[in-house]
Amino acid sequence: MFRLMFYRPCIPPNTGNAIRLAAGTGCQLHLVGPLGFDLSEPKLRRAGLDYHDLASVTVHEDLDSAWAALKPQRVFAFTAHASQPHSAVAYQPGDVLLFGPEPTGLPDAVRNDSHVTGQLRIPMIPGRRSLNLSNAAAIVVYEAWRQHGFPGAV
Repeated sequence: MFRLMFYRPCIPPNTGNAIRLAAGTGCQLHLVGPLGFDLSEPKLRRAGLDYHDLASVTVHEDLDSAWAALKPQRVFAFTAHASQPHSAVAYQPGDVLLFGPEPTGLPDAVRNDSHVTGQLRIPMIPGRRSLNLSNAAAIVVYEAWRQHGFPGAV
């Protein structure tokens, strides 16, 4: 229903957790390279446990390749630089939920890419830098899925 995208992820366990998230929610996970690890990394496999075969995961060489493959209508970039909260959007099937690498987040060029239709933030207490990448992704994916009544869930 939704397409979760990690741009140049660096920490294997976060991507492993995102694989579990994709398997548990039915969203697609798109990883945009170059990746900061090998997909066979033991920490990634351990975090993803046995969910690798149950998740839709696609690796794209770079952002241009991802855009060409996905042909997205709407892309939401999640960044601390945004003012609108993640919960203020009516998500639609096919939306791309774009997150940046740990610890830097999305670079300006990606946040301002012509495919990005909105920039959103997850509210936090002032003075905090960021949430863990896989936790942030889970917050947003579940909000989008909730808005549609959790189709396919038990």
